[in-house]
Amino acid sequence: MSHPVVEKAQAWLREHETELLADYQAMLRIPSLESEPLPNAPFGKANREALDLALSLSVKYGFATKDIEGYCGYAEFGSGKKMIMSLGHLDVVPTGPGWKYPEFGAEIHDGYVYARGATDDKGPTMASFYAMRALMAVAPELGVRFRQVFGCNEESGFKCVHRYVETEELPTWGIAPDSGWPLCHAEKGITSLVVTVPLYKGDVELLDIGGGQRPNIVIDKVAAKLKVNPPAMALVKEKVAGYWDANLTAKWDGDILNIEARGKAAHGSTPFMGDSAATRMFRFLFSIAPIEAEEYFERLLMVTHPSGVGLGIHGRDDDTGDLTSNVGIVSTEGGTVRILANIRYPATWKGSHVAALAEGFFERLDKSWDVTQLGDSASLYFPLDSPLVKTLVSAYREETGDQTEPFTMGGGTYARAVPNMVSVGTCWPGDGRAHETDERLKVDHLYKASRIYANMLFRLAELALS
Repeated sequence: MSHPVVEKAQAWLREHETELLADYQAMLRIPSLESEPLPNAPFGKANREALDLALSLSVKYGFATKDIEGYCGYAEFGSGKKMIMSLGHLDVVPTGPGWKYPEFGAEIHDGYVYARGATDDKGPTMASFYAMRALMAVAPELGVRFRQVFGCNEESGFKCVHRYVETEELPTWGIAPDSGWPLCHAEKGITSLVVTVPLYKGDVELLDIGGGQRPNIVIDKVAAKLKVNPPAMALVKEKVAGYWDANLTAKWDGDILNIEARGKAAHGSTPFMGDSAATRMFRFLFSIAPIEAEEYFERLLMVTHPSGVGLGIHGRDDDTGDLTSNVGIVSTEGGTVRILANIRYPATWKGSHVAALAEGFFERLDKSWDVTQLGDSASLYFPLDSPLVKTLVSAYREETGDQTEPFTMGGGTYARAVPNMVSVGTCWPGDGRAHETDERLKVDHLYKASRIYANMLFRLAELALS
């Protein structure tokens, strides 16, 4: 049996499902991609609009609010020294091609809402916000404060939550509704490596290559230009004519070969769930190259391997499993090929260790290749018997009867940046995967999540007061 307060909150949520759906759709229709900063809008106009909507709804429904210089904002109710937080984000990643329905239309088809951000993370954030609204309606004075934080820069830097941590109160306990059920108790560390190598010159010349939207998205399209000089022309033409990959096109313009490779986007923490267009491109270039150019293109191909073996960094630990690597952006700059790889490394490792492995690998391999590290987000780990984990798992099982154990992952959530917090579930089978085309959330799942969050947040309040 649930606590009477939880039962009342869940009854309130059932009565207000139409409002939740309408507010959710309104938020989804804002294309909150990061853009050029503006005054009081460090992540651009659309992200500011999303935050304004969240804060205006919060005022409308009776919450106290704070706008933290446009980096993020929050809604709060209650009183007391202890504070329970839910931290979600309103920003989204780019959409890419191939959507069935308008990417920001928030249209409902066969019971699912389709839009970028449906599951990552506007749906869970709005469901959590409504869970707090329900608790405020049925039990406004529980002896703690509840705070829903709306982040605006989760997908491209965490600057929003870093500003929050610098200036605002930290939670007694909290959740980030942005992973899987029941919760994630360990997140791998995240770092990025940039590999550069001079463009190949010889009987074939790589003139240009480019593709990718974000480091944390599997590349779904890459274009390249290859100049083929007379000594290699007959051989290359023969190989191109017989090449097998239907997801790749190659068209001649004199001695220039224009190439386009297509793949399938996926979240960068699970590169094996997508189909890297960069891998297809480098495999093609390796396959058609003259013998003397094969080694160069083979190394580029190996850099795209999702295990990190082509960067010299592959490895694992017993807690979080194998390291993964996603080549998210490929470009040419200053006469070089530039490859940006997003790395999810085991929780027991450090980012400095990953960088040292890669540097040593390329130093031994070829001094014309260079590798540098861009940023590092340390891992998160809570033991399964920690009070936070046990409390949230108990609430989830009470609601669902599902005995699934907490898990670990390569994805990075706000939980790693704020003390006393883990990420919890957002969706169920049938809902669209984060960062992929046709992202969607079943309407009934939105309602179900809000009821589970209400139980979790209440139980955290009990834990804080115990």
